[in-house]
Amino acid sequence: MQRKKIASVDQDTGEVLEGVIVYCGVKQNPYGKGWIMTSQDALELLAADDDLTKEAFRVLMFLMARLDFENWIQVTQQEISEKISIKKSNVSRAISLLEKKGIILRGPKVGRSYAFRLNPYFGWKGKVKNLDDYRQKENEAQSKAMLKKAKLSLITPENGTEPET
Repeated sequence: MQRKKIASVDQDTGEVLEGVIVYCGVKQNPYGKGWIMTSQDALELLAADDDLTKEAFRVLMFLMARLDFENWIQVTQQEISEKISIKKSNVSRAISLLEKKGIILRGPKVGRSYAFRLNPYFGWKGKVKNLDDYRQKENEAQSKAMLKKAKLSLITPENGTEPET
């Protein structure tokens, strides 16, 4: 069997071009504006939580739809109220419940309102490496807090000092 030589021809010049031209199309995002990662465990927890009201769940879905990179959420309660047709007082109650449950975390105050962050356990928008970095920082902070708590429990009420280590 004789080996075939594949080539392309330039239509303008007639020049034979060695090799094959491969066209790679522009990568398209099948999710439109954006997407977030979430875990099935987190979804199951949310579905099984009897305390989450229908309104709280709707507010959570709206907040997740407005999620910015690194899980920051900056949207007013008034806007949430208008977009999903829920009274502003019910939006406030839903946000309080989501914060109490640890689903959203209170961030810094921006203007007259607070920024919030979706707890990364429930979803993440951004690079996986940044999620890993966030988790590592959280683990370090928790370890330091546990160490501090352990040291405080070693202080005796009688003398108010730490035992020697």
